Formats: sequence, structure tokens, C-alpha cells
Amino acid sequence: MKKYNIPFSPPDITEDEINEVAKVLRSGWITSGPKCVEFESEIEKYCKTQNAVTVNSATSGLELVLKTLDIKQGDEVISTPYTYTSTSSVCINRGILPTLVDVKKDSFLIDEEKLYDAITPKTKAIMPVDIGGQPVDYDKIKEVLKAKNREDIVLLCDSAHSFGASYKGKKVGSQCDFHVFSFHAVKNLTTAEGGAVTFNNNNFNGKEDLKKELKVNSLNGQTKDALSKMKLGSWKYDIVSNGMKCNMTDIMAAIGLVQLKRYEDMLKKRKAIYGIYNEALSKKEWAILPFEKDSKETETSYHLYPLRIRGFNEEKRSEVINAMAELGIATNVHFIPLPMFTLYKKLGYSIDNYPNAYAQYENEISLPLYSILKPEDAENVVKELITCVEKIINK
Repeated sequence: MKKYNIPFSPPDITEDEINEVAKVLRSGWITSGPKCVEFESEIEKYCKTQNAVTVNSATSGLELVLKTLDIKQGDEVISTPYTYTSTSSVCINRGILPTLVDVKKDSFLIDEEKLYDAITPKTKAIMPVDIGGQPVDYDKIKEVLKAKNREDIVLLCDSAHSFGASYKGKKVGSQCDFHVFSFHAVKNLTTAEGGAVTFNNNNFNGKEDLKKELKVNSLNGQTKDALSKMKLGSWKYDIVSNGMKCNMTDIMAAIGLVQLKRYEDMLKKRKAIYGIYNEALSKKEWAILPFEKDSKETETSYHLYPLRIRGFNEEKRSEVINAMAELGIATNVHFIPLPMFTLYKKLGYSIDNYPNAYAQYENEISLPLYSILKPEDAENVVKELITCVEKIINK
């Protein structure tokens, strides 16, 4: 039996990133400082959005927005069960049990029709999720809010996967009130950990300077960051809120700045891997291919390749994962719907209420997809996958 060594999602780090981090370490300034400011500016340019605030994770970015907008216990937030726990955990941390709306049939994305019925007078925010890098239909969600006469509801999009994706020809980052990106180690663009909040309206909900307020709240409610305090004679500061502590560091931003310069080339490589998988699997009746590009110029960021295997259940899917692992090929599952976890069961959620989410999950398998994956390795992945699946089908 031939053995491979194909991990699931290693980071794409070059000597350029390493050199930039070394420069920051030698500079004597390693926490939030000029590199973070520069990285925010470059994110704004890339996403064509007015404002970007860097944070230490997408999770903290989501909670930072909820906190700054004072969305808390007593308010309602709507999201989806088909996501990583972060999307809902940040609500729970604010004393809110999120209302989870099932995904559309044969889709990883929230069902807009069910969303309409879920909105109540207490709904303050909707948190849709761009799964695998595929943007939600933002305009359709806005149409729901308009039809419901609730355009006051905050659209806070969990865009953790979709940095670099396009929606109707424009980069994701300015379509909703807020987008929150992740730069975690396994993401397309990484800062090791990290994330960013992007938005257009700096006076959102009557705020005097929302970007400044988000930054203050990311630093324990402190009115001066560390760099400002270190200037001669500038030690004095105020605490104006019981903020969080979730700022990005210059070390992280230095990695991000190099990654961003390389990013379009990295996306092309990911897209090429996607193409290899699609070419081989499109010929198989059992393969339900994931999203790619549609006629409206909406295009995934190629973060995940969430293949579904027609007619398979959890048990058969696990057989495939184990068989691939024996060959030295790592695969994964995205995602276990939230109501299947102990925490959410204890909070009263049941997967029985989300049949479409379960149907997506039970036969989904994510194939390795990253910018340093060699095309020949991708070809081996899909060849071995086909063999494993058809061996089970023909049992």
C-alpha cells in the first residue's frame, strides 16, 4: 500500500514573513503599534472598505462588535447551526441564547425564508456565516429585513472563511454592517492567530467615532494604546469602559502584511487545487461538488473543499476518513452542527429541529486545500478518495 504524507491545512510561510517578524522583534516594539496600523490600512484597501480594526481572533472580533453596540441579555440574535462554535459562543458570553435558523436544503448557508419567520421585535442582530469561503447572499438577507420593516437590525457577518472571496464582483468586506475575518493558522491568510473587523459607516448607530471606540474596547477600555503612552510625557490615560483585551500585536501584523502582498497568488493556487478536485469528481454521480463561481460573479475564497458523498451516512463517511488516514492523507469534517454538541444540548437545542444542517453534515468530507499543496499531491488525494468511496459503495 502506497503511503503519502499529506496534512490537512499547514500554513504557507516563507522567509519573507520570517524576516519581517525578526525586524519587529529587533525594533523593540512588539505589541500593537505601527505595523497594526499599516495592516489595517492595507486590509481597507484590499476589501475596499472604509474601516478595519485588527484583533487577536475572529471570535473576539464578533464579541467586540456585540459589546460595543451594547447587544446583550434580553436582546435576540439570529444565526445558523452550521458553523464553528465561535459564532454562537460570543452570544452566550453576552447572556444571549442565539436563535438558530436552519440552512437551506442542499446548502451550507442560512435559509433566508426561515430567517423571515425567526425575526421578532427583540431581534437586534443577525449573524450569517460564509461557510468555506462562500459568501452568503447578503442582498437577499437585506431584502428580508426590508420586507419585515426591520432594517434597524445589525448585519454582523461571520466572514471568518471568506477573506478574498467576491460577492457580485466585489471583494467581501463592505456588504454587511460588519464583516469579521479570521487570520488563524489554518486560514488562507494567517497571522498565526488574529482577525479583523471591517465596516463602512464610522458613525453607525449614531456613534461619534466607531473605529476609535472598537479600538478602545479592544484594550480594556483604555483611551491610549501602549505606543501612545510610551511617548515622552504622555503617560496619562483614562478607562472609559469595561472593555475586552483582544488587540493584535505588531508581530502578528508583520506576518499579515507579507501574506497580503502574496495573497492573490496564494488564492490562484487554491483555485487550481479546487479545479483538480472538480475535474475528477464531476464525473462521479455520488459526488456532490461544493460551490465555486456563479453567474453573479460571486466566488468563494477557496478556503475549504466541502465535498458531500451522495447516499453516505456518518458511519460510511468515517470509513472514508479512516481509509484515507491509513494512506497518510488527512481529511476533515466541516462542521458538526452546534446542536450536536454537549453545551448546546444542555442549553436546549436539538439537532432534530435542523434537518437540513444534519443532512449536510452526515455525508460531508473536507479535502486538503492549501496554497503549498502540490498539484500532483492533489491528484493523488482525489484518486485515492475515489478508490476509497467506490470500495465502500461496491461492498
